[in-house]
Amino acid sequence: MHIENYNKKNPLPLEQTLYIDKHLPLVEACRRGERKAQYEIYRLYAKSMYNVAVRIVNHVGEAEDVLQDAFLDAFQKIHDFRQTSTFGAWLKQIVVNRALNQLRNRKVQLVDIEDGFDVQDDESYDEESIDYDVQRVHYAIQQLPDGFRTVICLYLLEGYDHEEIAEVLGIAESTSRTQYIRAKKRLLEILKSN
Repeated sequence: MHIENYNKKNPLPLEQTLYIDKHLPLVEACRRGERKAQYEIYRLYAKSMYNVAVRIVNHVGEAEDVLQDAFLDAFQKIHDFRQTSTFGAWLKQIVVNRALNQLRNRKVQLVDIEDGFDVQDDESYDEESIDYDVQRVHYAIQQLPDGFRTVICLYLLEGYDHEEIAEVLGIAESTSRTQYIRAKKRLLEILKSN
């Protein structure tokens, strides 16, 4: 549900829209520092946010750390939530940023297109012949190198476009596209070999 975007205390630019979601009363209670509301927000979002984190960092312990740090950030910065998206989308952005920071701490290397690698799809895979069982695909994604997995997760699973991926990872948009092509090719190889 959208509300016209004028608020006397905090006027917003005309192009922004306020979103009201069903968890807004909990968010307001969190702003007041109510621990019960914080627990309820955590309970509602923890599983999905953990899944986002684990897809990006590919490590259970690190994903748990990312999740905890993201919720701490969210509760500390809850006054910054301006309803220009749903609370879940705002929280997801915090989780994604925390997960990407975790990868940066691991020194994940993304290969730039200018580094001389050819991106041609020499081998052609019959994608129809590959069994796309969800567990097999999940396992195959886990087998990808960190850089490939990060881009493919952000693009396919989190819905980012290449421009957004380039911005959050600090790489060229062409590098994001290259990583995605290579990741997809490698993912198909893994799926075909299993």
